[in-house]
Amino acid sequence: MKQLIVNLTNVLASFLLVAAGTISVQAQTRAKQQPLTNGQRLYAVNCANCHGARAQGAVKAGAEISIIAEQGGKQPPDLTDQAWDHGSTDAEIFTVIKKGIPSTMMPSFAGSLSDTEIRNVVAYVRSLASTQASAPTAAAPTAAAPVGSTPERTLELADYIALPITGDMSADRVTGLLARGSILRDEPGSQRSFINDLNGPLYILDKKTKQLMPFLNFNGGGDKTGLYPRFAANIGYASGLMNFVFDPDYTHNGIFYTLHMENPAETQVSTMPRAGVVAGLDLAGYSTTPALTRPMSTTDTPTSRELVIVEWTDRQIGNTTFEGTAREVLRMHAPAYMHPLNEITFNPAARPGDPDWRIMYLGVGDSGTGERQGPMRLYTQRLDTHQGKILRIIPSLNEHVSTSTLSENGRYRIPNDNPFVSVLGARKEIWALGLRNPHRLTWYIDPARPRQPVLLAFNIGLVSWETVMIIKKGANYGYPLREGSQSMSSTNGMEPIPTDDVIPILVSDSVKRGTIKPTYAVIAYPHKPGGGDAIANGFVYRGKRIAALKGTLVFGDITTGRIWYAKLKDLLAADDGNPLTMAPIHELGTQIRTLSEETYRKRGGPNPNLPGRAFIAGAGRIDLRLAEDNDGELYVLTKSDGMIRSVISVR
Repeated sequence: MKQLIVNLTNVLASFLLVAAGTISVQAQTRAKQQPLTNGQRLYAVNCANCHGARAQGAVKAGAEISIIAEQGGKQPPDLTDQAWDHGSTDAEIFTVIKKGIPSTMMPSFAGSLSDTEIRNVVAYVRSLASTQASAPTAAAPTAAAPVGSTPERTLELADYIALPITGDMSADRVTGLLARGSILRDEPGSQRSFINDLNGPLYILDKKTKQLMPFLNFNGGGDKTGLYPRFAANIGYASGLMNFVFDPDYTHNGIFYTLHMENPAETQVSTMPRAGVVAGLDLAGYSTTPALTRPMSTTDTPTSRELVIVEWTDRQIGNTTFEGTAREVLRMHAPAYMHPLNEITFNPAARPGDPDWRIMYLGVGDSGTGERQGPMRLYTQRLDTHQGKILRIIPSLNEHVSTSTLSENGRYRIPNDNPFVSVLGARKEIWALGLRNPHRLTWYIDPARPRQPVLLAFNIGLVSWETVMIIKKGANYGYPLREGSQSMSSTNGMEPIPTDDVIPILVSDSVKRGTIKPTYAVIAYPHKPGGGDAIANGFVYRGKRIAALKGTLVFGDITTGRIWYAKLKDLLAADDGNPLTMAPIHELGTQIRTLSEETYRKRGGPNPNLPGRAFIAGAGRIDLRLAEDNDGELYVLTKSDGMIRSVISVR
């Protein structure tokens, strides 16, 4: 068995990495198919998105499985050498494919593929190892065809604005997306919007004239001329200028916050912003902070990236240049570049004098730790880490002074009513935990109960499920022991959740503090054709254009570009403590792939498909996010073609 694990870590961890797709084929038809033909078809649906037509290593086939590199592994050039899998028997390979290895992102195929189908996949891939193989080649699909019913409603989209091209036009990876705009926010009290591009720029958009103006440029890495010399955006995914948010009192104090990523390995350059890049920026009082303390163990890896929150005070809001000061609020380490701190938001329902007034919520991913072995695997469960958590802090040192304590770096405050402030060894900033990647948070304010807002987290999954959670004080959402409506372990793969479901409360890798019942998702969709790869974000629709969407949560999938809605009453009813209760979701048809492909080519995109690839999306990522303006109207941002489109109607 040891030989099997070694083999699969080095080779088969990259084999069949797509989430298992249920192939709806009648038993009589399946029985008549020849093994190689059947195996070829199954390979095309479940494997070819990453491994191409002839079972190549994922990197050679054009995909990149980041977790393999993160674990110190190396993609093999081919899976089909003469001694495929370096000599593991068919029985050994069959067992592991069936059970899966969650710690290396290989899902369990039990329940999705029958025993016969798994054997046929093994037989087909073995046939590719022979130069004399007569089996036909399996073509990698460019996009998964949706399954299930045809959408009853279709969104009508209109071009709103094209962002300047900032991507690497020569790349067929996510760095080749034309522009990486991910957030559009209306400036409070004005007719302007602010838009970020992860590659570095922060723009101001005049909504009346549609004129786009550069405001701040964060990218000072390498030969770039922006503010931050250690700025890191070139890996793609969640990196670069990742977020920004206006202070709730922005119209009076001119304060806004930004979140960006830096590479601490760039030790030859300063962590300070460059003087003179922004003429009106006064850096006299600016200083950097050490990264927040992290737990240490013998298996910890060095810091891979650092996430930096900066407070900006603009003394002349309303013009198109910045004049004022900046202050570093915090710097947080990440043991890997994936799934970092990615969200900063304020409670929009809070008013001066409220306990939540000007208190910031942070969505922090697990940095891939949930896929690793050893103590790091349970970082999201441990109260002595920041990874896989919702944090709650007071960025202003002058707010809530009597009801908070000063942070370890002295740059922000921690509310005394956070749930773990009295737990010895716990991070006092933690509000909720047990999440893989809560990369976007959305607030819902019920007009009938405006002082009781609901916080929703859009959480990217690992093996089987993309989820939406209702975030509650002190709640534990189970990852990496739970995902969606299933239990998950590194030994048994995906299983039903126990009837009496409790998990231990971990203060550290050696200290426990009782048990807790996990809190479960209210929406989930699978890593299958008809589902998607990674949940984007969403909003409870409150605009006036589209009466049909009133009372619904509209959300999307990043890679496939699919958009769904769920009725709000169903979402709230699903918060009943039963892991099997989920709000039904309904697809909204769009032409987003066709629109993105056409625009990508019109704007000079050099590749036959959109850049990048993913397990379900196949070749070509839409890279979709949603946005809403101050009136509650919706917008669709697509990085692939660098476009922002407005949602104008539903038919």
